[in-house]
Amino acid sequence: MKISWRTIVLWSLPALVIGFFIWQGAFAQTAVNMGSNTARTRMSYGRFLDYLQADRVTSVDLYDGGRTAIVEAVDELNNQVERLRVDLPVNSPDLISRLREANINFDSHPPRNEGAVWGLLGNLIFPILLIVGLFFLFRRSSNVPGGPGQAMNFGKSKARFSMEAKTGVLFDDVAGVDEAKEELQEVVTFLKKPERFTAVGARIPKGVLLVGPPGTGKTLLAKAIAGEAGVPFFSISGSEFVEMFVGVGASRVRDLFKKAKENAPCIIFIDEIDAVGRQRGAGIGGGNDEREQTLNQLLTEMDGFEGNSGIIIIAATNRPDVLDSALLRPGRFDRQVTVDAPDIKGRLSILNVHSRDKKLSNEISLEAIARRTPGFTGADLANLLNEAAILTARRRKEAITMLEIDDAVDRVVAGMEGTPLMDGKSKRLIAYHEVGHAIVGTLLKEHDPVQKVTLVPRGQARGLTWFMPNEEQGLISRSQILARISGALGGRAAEKVIFGDAEVTTGAGNDLQQVTGMARQMVTRYGMSNLGPLSLETGQSEVFLGRDMMTRSEYSDEIASRIDAQVRTIVEHCYEEACQMMRDNRVVIDRLVDLLIEKETIDGDEFRQIVAEYTQVPEKERYVPIV
Repeated sequence: MKISWRTIVLWSLPALVIGFFIWQGAFAQTAVNMGSNTARTRMSYGRFLDYLQADRVTSVDLYDGGRTAIVEAVDELNNQVERLRVDLPVNSPDLISRLREANINFDSHPPRNEGAVWGLLGNLIFPILLIVGLFFLFRRSSNVPGGPGQAMNFGKSKARFSMEAKTGVLFDDVAGVDEAKEELQEVVTFLKKPERFTAVGARIPKGVLLVGPPGTGKTLLAKAIAGEAGVPFFSISGSEFVEMFVGVGASRVRDLFKKAKENAPCIIFIDEIDAVGRQRGAGIGGGNDEREQTLNQLLTEMDGFEGNSGIIIIAATNRPDVLDSALLRPGRFDRQVTVDAPDIKGRLSILNVHSRDKKLSNEISLEAIARRTPGFTGADLANLLNEAAILTARRRKEAITMLEIDDAVDRVVAGMEGTPLMDGKSKRLIAYHEVGHAIVGTLLKEHDPVQKVTLVPRGQARGLTWFMPNEEQGLISRSQILARISGALGGRAAEKVIFGDAEVTTGAGNDLQQVTGMARQMVTRYGMSNLGPLSLETGQSEVFLGRDMMTRSEYSDEIASRIDAQVRTIVEHCYEEACQMMRDNRVVIDRLVDLLIEKETIDGDEFRQIVAEYTQVPEKERYVPIV
C-alpha cells in the first residue's frame, strides 16, 4: 500500500506534540540530576546531624545554592563509605561553622547553566517542527481541489483548460442534429480560416447558445466543435461560478476571460448557464446578490467597454425561458441554435452511430426501431440500445434480437416488467379495459394506429396499449384530438358496457386526467368550441413563483362557467361515442379478450386483422420508407 507524504505528516504532528512533553519532563529530571550530582540513597537532615556529631562524615559537597548536599559517610554497620543525598533546610547558617569545627572537607558547587540552555532549545524545537510540518502539509494540499492550500484561490477560475482540445468527438460522431451542425460549422471555419469572413467584413457571433431538451446532444456538440477546431478550449459549468462568498463568482469570471485573452483565439464552453444567467430581480424577496454580481460581470466581459476578439463563447441550457434578456441580446449571445428531439431520419442516423459497437442480429431493422421511438432523444436511444444489450447478455444470447429491442423500449418508456397477473376476474377486467382502448383507436380513422396490446404489468400500469403516432404531421386537427379523447375513454367505456356502472374501476384515473386536459385546451387555447376562436389561457407561468401559483384567469366568472360546460360537453360526447362502439362490436371484443388473456400480448397487425373479420377497418395513413 502506498502512503502519501500528507498522511505521514498528519500522523506525525500528534506524535511530535506528545513526544515533546515527555521529553520535557525527562529533561527536567535529568537537569536536576546533572545539577545535583548523583546519589542513590537519601538521608534525612536530622540523621545527617547525628552522623556529623559522631564523626562519621568525611566530606560534604553543596549543590543548588546550599539546598542539596552529597555526603560521604561511614556506615555504622559495615564501616563502608557511602554517598548519601541530603536535602538541607533553607535556614541553616550554623552548618558551615559546624563543618569547620569538625575539620570536615566541604566544597560548594555553583549552579550550572546547561539546564537553561537545554530548556530554551527544547522550547524552540517544537514550534520549529510544527511550523515546518504545517508548511509541508499546506504545500502538499495546494494541489488538491478544495484543500487548505486553496484558501487564497477562491477567486481563481475552475475552468478545465486544454491547449489542444482532444475530446475524441468530431461532427461525424454527432447525428440527428444536421441543422445545428451546419450552424456551428461556421464557428469552426472562422477559427480555422478567419480571413474568409474578415475579407467581406463579416463578424463571427461572439456567443452561441445551444437550446434544447435534456439529452439532445448539446454538450456533445460543444465537444465536437472543440475537436474540429483544434484551438484552446475552456470548459466550465455555470454552477462553478457561484459561491457563498459575495464577489467570488465575479472574480472567477474575470480570471476566466483573462486566461482566455492570453490564449485567443479560443473557445469557452459554459454548460448549464441558467445556473448563473437567471433573470435579475425576479422572485419573492429579491435575487441572490452573489449570482447577480456574477451575471453582471459575465455581461461586461462578453460585450463591455473592453473587447474580447477571438473568444467564442458557447453555452448550453434547457431552460431558455429563465435567462436574463441582457444575456440574449445581439453582441452577447448573437445566435441561438435549437437542438431539438430528432425526427425519424435523425433517430435512424443516431441508431447507426450507437449500434457500431453492438452485435445485432440480421433480423433487426434500425428503421423499425426509429419508427417505434417517436420523441426519443439521442441519450434515450443510446440508453435503449444499452438496455437491449444488457437483456441479451442476461438471456445468454450471442446477438441482440428484436425481442430484446421491444422489451427495452417497454422498459424505458413504461418501467420494469412486473409479475404476470393470475387468471381471474381482475385479469379479465383489465383485458376488456385495454381492448376498449385498442378497438376505439382502430375503428376511428383519425386515431393513431395500434402498435401492441399487452397484459404484462410495467411500472404502475397493470396493462398497456401502445399506439404509433404519425410524427411527420406537425399540426393536429380537431377531429384528431376528439379521436384521442375517445380512445382514452375506451377503457372506461368497456368497463361500463361489459360489467355495468357498479364495476367500473380506478384504472381509468390517468386516462381521465389526460382527457380533461385535452378538452380544456381545445376550449381555452385552440378555439375549438362554441365559445369561438378565443385564446383564454396563455399557458405561461412564473418560473420563480411556481408554475401553478401564478395561473391567472383572464376571463370572467360567466366565461369560466361556459368553459366548464363546453369541456363537459366534449368529454360526454366522446364517451358516448366510445360506449356505442363497445355495444356495436361486442362479439369481436369478446374474442380479442379471450385471445389476449391466452397470449398476454397481441401485435397491432394481428389485432387489426381480427377486427377486419367482423367490421370495416378504416384506411389510415401509411408510412413510407425512409430515403
